[in-house]
Amino acid sequence: MDIRKIKKMIELLEESGIAEIEIKEGEETLRIARVLPGQQQTFAPAPPPVTIAAAASAAQETRAPVAVTAPGPLRAAAGEHIVTAPMVGTYYSAPSPGAKNFVEIGDEVALGQVMCIIEAMKMMNQIESEKAGTVQAILVKNGEPVEFGQPLFIIQ
Repeated sequence: MDIRKIKKMIELLEESGIAEIEIKEGEETLRIARVLPGQQQTFAPAPPPVTIAAAASAAQETRAPVAVTAPGPLRAAAGEHIVTAPMVGTYYSAPSPGAKNFVEIGDEVALGQVMCIIEAMKMMNQIESEKAGTVQAILVKNGEPVEFGQPLFIIQ
């Protein structure tokens, strides 16, 4: 939704006596509400954040990503390095749909080798290996949203 439309809706809300307005355009929804004089302001608690910590182990012969949800944060074992997401965005395992993945489980990676792409605000950001080694696990699936600091790969 265009920011000019949002500003215009706020102006219309302020000019009129309406306290709340909701507009839907396709899949986008905009809801603007204001507190009128003499009206008590209430806040609904936000839903608890969903925390997903992933841990994985896979045999090299399977060569398929395996993700397992764990209750606590993922910790690297001795000799392992966890590559984490440096930003919030959408994870992509290949440079384009239908193309070969940047890395697979069991692949040898070099320092600085591109491992995936994270799309953030329509910008494609290449995520490079921070360590040379073997990809032991791929912890997210293609097209999934990722959070800052979320584990993406385990390299040994």
